[in-house]
Amino acid sequence: MRGATSIPRGLAWPVLLLSAVLEAVWANALSASNGFTDLAPTLVFLVATVASVVGLSFAMQHIPTGTAYAVWTSVGTVLTVGYSVATGAEAMSWLKALFLVGIVGCVIGLKQLDGGADAEAGSEEPAEVDALA
Repeated sequence: MRGATSIPRGLAWPVLLLSAVLEAVWANALSASNGFTDLAPTLVFLVATVASVVGLSFAMQHIPTGTAYAVWTSVGTVLTVGYSVATGAEAMSWLKALFLVGIVGCVIGLKQLDGGADAEAGSEEPAEVDALA
């Protein structure tokens, strides 16, 4: 049984991707906070972290945990590196770019597998597990 706070299945992937963007925001804000000594980046870090994890939680209502977490961290990683390169904080090499493209390819593959799992299972909702039973 789903809780009162739920999102429609069709929003699970957009919410997951937005949460991954927020992961990149909080990672960069964490770096900019100078050990939580600068107020503005610290506040951005706190807000983005909570929003990112809440969004991940909502997405996991419809996307398997392993897939959702892998996509969340992978997209967040690619965006964090991309931002660091764009701001000059990190250098880009052809090898780094190749690995980042590989990560994006893996995310696309996981999305395709998630869509295929729904069609194969014929179910909108994953089976629930009572971990405390």
